[in-house]
This record gives sequence, C-alpha cells and structure tokens, in this order.
Amino acid sequence: MRIILFTGKGGVGKTTLSAATALHAARQGVKTLVISTDPAHSLSDALDQELGPEPQEIAPNLYAQEFDVYYSMKKHWESVRQLMLAVFKFQGVKNVVAEELSALPGMEEASAFLWLEEYYRSKEYDLIIIDSAPTGETLSLLSLPQVTQSWVLKAFPGQRFAMKGFGAMVRTMTGIPLDKGMDELETLFDKLERIQQVMQDPEVCSIRIVVNPERMVVKEAKRAYSYLQLYGYNVDGVIVNRIFPEEAGKGGFERYLVSQQEYREEIHASFEPLPIFEVMHQGQEVFGTALLAKIGQGLYADTDPVAILYRDNPFKISEEKEGYLARIKLPFVEEGAISLKKFGDELVVSLGNHRRSIFLPRFANYLQLGHYEFKAPWLEIHLVR
Repeated sequence: MRIILFTGKGGVGKTTLSAATALHAARQGVKTLVISTDPAHSLSDALDQELGPEPQEIAPNLYAQEFDVYYSMKKHWESVRQLMLAVFKFQGVKNVVAEELSALPGMEEASAFLWLEEYYRSKEYDLIIIDSAPTGETLSLLSLPQVTQSWVLKAFPGQRFAMKGFGAMVRTMTGIPLDKGMDELETLFDKLERIQQVMQDPEVCSIRIVVNPERMVVKEAKRAYSYLQLYGYNVDGVIVNRIFPEEAGKGGFERYLVSQQEYREEIHASFEPLPIFEVMHQGQEVFGTALLAKIGQGLYADTDPVAILYRDNPFKISEEKEGYLARIKLPFVEEGAISLKKFGDELVVSLGNHRRSIFLPRFANYLQLGHYEFKAPWLEIHLVR
C-alpha cells in the first residue's frame, strides 16, 4: 500500500493535482482513494461530484472522501470526549468549562490520522492520496501524535495512563466506566503512533510539494521542505503548477513571465536532485474527469505516479573516535535558527517554532551532548562518551 500526501501554500492547486494523480493511477488499474483533509473542501468541485464523509466510488478503481470534522469526531473521539468530560466534572470543574476542556487539542486533525490508520490496517486500497490543508495545518497534522499525547499526560497527573486505578475506583463509586475509557484512550494513542511510523516510512509514504512560480509560494515551499526533513518525512517530488505559456506575454503579462522564469530556475536550483514536474496553466477553471485526466497524463507522462520518485535519509548516525556523530538534513536553514537539547536518549531539535524529538539508540542514554555545528544542509551533532 502507498500513501501520497500533497502539500503546499493555500491556493497553489493541491486539490486539482491530488485528484488528477488519483484518476491517473486508477486508470492504470490501481485501486485508489483520494481523501481531502482540508476543511475548505474543494475536492467535490474538482471531481464535479458530491462527496460524503465516507468513501464512495466515483469511477472504476477510484474512490473519494471529503473529511468531515464533526462526523469524524463522532466516529473516533466521542467516547473519549465523554471520558474527559466525566473526569473534569469529577474533579470539580464547572459544567461549561469542563465541556470546553473535554475537546482535546487536535481532535480534528487526529481524526484524519485515525481514518488513515483504519485504511492502512484493512489494506482495502492500493493507494491513498491525501489532499491536505495548507502547509501550516499539514505540519501540525504530521506532528500531532506527540502534541496530543503530551497534552493528555499533562492533563492527568502521574505515569502514562496511571489513572486506570483511579478510574476503577470512580466506576465503583459512580458507575462511570472511566477505566474502560482510559483503555480506549490508550488504544487511540497506539493507533496515532502506529500511523505516524507508517507515514515516516519512505517505502510507504511520499510527500509531494506543490508550488507556483511566485516569490511567497516558493519561500513557503522551502520552509515546508525544511520542516518535513526535520520531522523525518520523505519528500519525493516538487510540482510547479500553473505555468503561463509564452503567448501570455502578448496580453500584458510580459513582466510576470520574466519573474515566472526566474522563479522556475530558482525552484530547480533549490530543490534538485528532487524530481521536479511542471504543469501548464489550463487557461480555464479545472473540474471534471476529462480535464483531470489530461492534467494527469501531462504531469506524469511515462512516470508511474505510484512509484517512489526519490528516496532520502534525513537522519544518519555513525560511530567516531570520541563517541557518535548524528547528522540531520535541514535544507534552507540558517545556523542561528537551530537549538538543541538532550534528555537521556531523546534529542530535541528546535527550528523556529517547530520542535522534533528524536529518540536515539538506547546506549545514547550514557552519552553527553558535545558540540554541534551546521554545515549546510546538515546539522552535525557530536555525542561523546
């Protein structure tokens, strides 16, 4: 099974390219599901067909689903929400405040992860294509399991899910099955952790960055690539969308065409050796399978859209004389933006307002954090005995 996630700044054409890729793969005999996790849905518009919160077949081998926040929360999180509500009320929190607190941060995004976990476990589809929200929301989604788990561990004192004993006592006293709810909550976190590991497996998941040849869009694409490398996700391609043809210069777009060419050259210089695909502006609004099929064919030509187009390992560790050298690939980053801490076998790398915990081999528990330096694009960290 393969998972391909399309990301990029809002409005660059992720939905169109997600739908075109899904249709192209389906017509090659690959059972494909395209799912939108963007609250501002436009997948149904692109496919020119009404979609629901559950997958539905819209063409041979092609299924589509528009992620519905409320439906998904009801499906995956309702009993956990009731658990949180009961615990807060039991601790004396007033009803209104308890209701607010019971909505876990990231419930919407977590539901998307739980859908993916369900599909990956069932192996019902050969390919899942994710039409994601704009870059910032996508990065939040991909770092979600640690964030939500951290929040719950802070909300409940003690060791992980040590509240089970307390829950059994509450069930005896009040009849509220908190211990069962805690078991379910632990199961949900196990699912979130499992699907994140799947998403970080380059043999399963690829991320493709969609970009327009424009200044702000290119800058955000570079930032997104840096953060995705930090989190350990495999980016296997960049798609430059909506390129105006030379003839457009006759209609007063001369200056735009000049800047467009400059940004196309910048994209190639910045992102190679990643495969870079280019899609011409269609000169019209894109919706319906006829236009999507045309875009998919032009985009991939003889390339297999399901294939892993590029493999990279953004984290490496090797032995050296004084201990070990850990290397993290961070393209488009300035040295001053990086900070680093070590807690036991956990290495915490901060890049701007993004943070990643990297768990080293267990023997690293006994190593000290030595000096580190940034040799673009690699952050080199010396761990000394």
